[in-house]
This record gives sequence, C-alpha cells and structure tokens, in this order.
Amino acid sequence: MSSHDILYTDPLQAAHLAAREIAQRTGVENHDIALVMGSGWVEAVDALGMPRYECNAQDITGFLPPSVEGHSGKIRSYEIHDDGKIIRALVFLGRTHLYEGKGIEPVVHSVRTAVKAGCKIVILTNACGGINKSYAVGQPVIIRDHISLTATSPLIGAHFVDLTDLYSKRIREIVKGADSTLEEGVYVHWRGPTYETPAEILMMRTIGADLVGMSTVPEAIAAHALGAEVLGISLVTNAAAGVTGEKLNHEEVIAAGKAAAARMGALLKGVIPKLL
Repeated sequence: MSSHDILYTDPLQAAHLAAREIAQRTGVENHDIALVMGSGWVEAVDALGMPRYECNAQDITGFLPPSVEGHSGKIRSYEIHDDGKIIRALVFLGRTHLYEGKGIEPVVHSVRTAVKAGCKIVILTNACGGINKSYAVGQPVIIRDHISLTATSPLIGAHFVDLTDLYSKRIREIVKGADSTLEEGVYVHWRGPTYETPAEILMMRTIGADLVGMSTVPEAIAAHALGAEVLGISLVTNAAAGVTGEKLNHEEVIAAGKAAAARMGALLKGVIPKLL
C-alpha cells in the first residue's frame, strides 16, 4: 500500500506515520504548536526566524504536492525562545482545499499529523473575503465561530463532537489581550473554486457571517476532535462579491497577503509564546 493509499483507508494511521517521520527528520520528538499558513500568509512566518528543518510536504506520508498559487507545500520546524522557554512549532506552508477534488482526507491531514506530533494548539490562517462592510483589506480578524455551507465534515460515523468552543475562547482572549485592535467575526466555509455571487453574499450576511473563504473549517473540526485547541485568524484580502461591485481574482488575494505579511508575522511572533 502506498503512502497516499493509507491516507484514504486509515487516515489516523497515516497521520501517526507522518508524525513519526517528522520526528525522525527533525530530531524533535514532540512539537508544541502548529501553524497552517494560508494564501498570502507564507511570508509572515519569516518573523519566526530561521527554521531548524524544512522539507517538501509531499516527501512525508499522506501529503500531496501543492496545486494552488501561494501555497509552497513545505513543512518547517522552528524553535522559538522566550524568557528561557523553548517552544517547538511545526509549520505547514500551504494546504489542500476541498475544491481540489481530492476528498476530505488530504484537507485535514496536516492538522491530524500536527496533533499526532504532539501539538496541543493549532493556529489556522487563511485569506478571505470581507462580508462585514466595516472590514478593510489587509485587516486580520479572529474567527469566533463558523458556518459551513459545504455539508462536508472530516468526521465519519457516530463520532459526536461538541463545537461550542471550537475556536478556543481562552486563546482568543489571550490574542486580543496582545492586540486590542483585533476584531472577531464569523467565518463561512464556501467550497469554491468559484467565488460567491452577490446574492450568495447577501444570504451569508443575513445569516450572520462576517467573512467567507474556502478553507479552515474542516481543519478546525479535525484538530478539535483530536483534542487540540484551535485559533483561527483570517486576513481580509478583498471585499466579498457585491460589496464594492468590483470583480474578484486570486492575484488580488496573494498581493494583499504579501502587503500585510509584516503585520501578520509580528502578530504571530508576539502571540505564540503567550499561548502555552
């Protein structure tokens, strides 16, 4: 059985094997915290310094090569020093999306691997459209809650998981304490790859959404189901369809992410030591 076959036949075993390979390659038996870097966020991770280790994700069991611009497909291991404390961070530069048509298992493999590698906290970042008209392009928003419009879950069978505190209130309060200007919002998971129509955005706003994107929610559920605390941070890279009347494109998303990279990197570097 190939390393990709096991991802679909026994996804948790695939995550266990991937975590073991990462431990062997990095020499780190357990990492403490994981970060999944979404579109436009890759450069932000440079604020963490030089990685102790980097490899192509596809060299690890279960990981597929990247197929979306802005996702480099690398896995890095960092050592973050803070007041004598060493925090070991596992960073995934990019992700697999549901719209790529490869199924749900590759979408959540990184966070499952992270938890199996010892990570107690998973930080999920993404680029998104701003439904809330008060949001500006380049603004980071903490995810308070989500609405799934994909009808797809990474959990199968009678596995009933409470999502009341999916996006950890404890962590959100710590992050807002570090940066009081940060707002919280409700994120809608949209399958894509088409952007939403203006009528769909109006529907989302009506049901209480502030942000819309094509990732994060399945990963959050999968990580939470395995016992990790989850922090979600969205970067508003464009106004959602119908808000300004302008057309949407992926190049705009990447450009806005790069422009905000320094701010995002400073946010992550300042927050991570406070979470553990």
